[in-house]
Amino acid sequence: MHIIEEETEHYASAKDAPIGIFDSGVGGLTVAREIMRNLPNERMVYFGDTARVPYGSKSQENIIRFSRQIIHFLRTQEVKAIVIACNTASALALDAVEQELDIPIIGVIRPGTRMAVTVTRNKRVGVIGTESTIRSRMYDRCIQEQDPEIVVFGKACPLFVPLVEEGWLKDPVTEEVAQRYLVELLRKDIDTLILGCTHYPLIRSTVAKIAGEGIHLVNPAYETAQELGRLLAREHLANTGEHNVESRMHRFYVSDAAEKFGEFANSILPYDVKRARKIDIEDY
Repeated sequence: MHIIEEETEHYASAKDAPIGIFDSGVGGLTVAREIMRNLPNERMVYFGDTARVPYGSKSQENIIRFSRQIIHFLRTQEVKAIVIACNTASALALDAVEQELDIPIIGVIRPGTRMAVTVTRNKRVGVIGTESTIRSRMYDRCIQEQDPEIVVFGKACPLFVPLVEEGWLKDPVTEEVAQRYLVELLRKDIDTLILGCTHYPLIRSTVAKIAGEGIHLVNPAYETAQELGRLLAREHLANTGEHNVESRMHRFYVSDAAEKFGEFANSILPYDVKRARKIDIEDY
């Protein structure tokens, strides 16, 4: 087993251990950002699978295999809980890996659906996401388990991820693409729209402008941070911050393109990412 010994810490207690977070690339940084903002005492080990992005067009078999490898790596970092900060992996792999773990693990879909069920008034909810996420109908199932009367309308928006990763967050091209994607959903008389991909909060203002004031946007990244806080409190794993050292709060790993990842991370996180380390995830 390959272990990065020089960067693996040992912790005084489980409370002091970090949260493991993973995504297919940079999108999960929106979840990391919400955790930093809402749970500032929590340490973090983030892994972005930048060599194998995007996950949205991969098979369930491969998504489960990738997730198991990443979880194996995160366990070597002594994490106390894991967040799958990727809608596709949450939809296709969470159920498979959850039963294999002895530490808590959550995805981003269930927290988002709980909020959507709470805020919808006319019981018509839209979901935008990758092709795999929409095809899985995981959002539909989670919502209808909570309220069978709610009708869910899904729309795959595959161009959003490359536009976000290109940094075209407020570009006219992004607005034009969003307009084309959303027009179909808006005709369905939805009153709630779930941003069902972790990249999408970065173009929230564009989506909100097109959707209009009458539609409540649900950000699963924020809802996941809130859910994580409740889970850590329930399991008596919340970090008090007593033993934290600012310079060693968070560690970032990728499977490729570490420099580009670091630049993107520093553009959106409230934390100075001095280095993202590249590892060979196939070793795990």
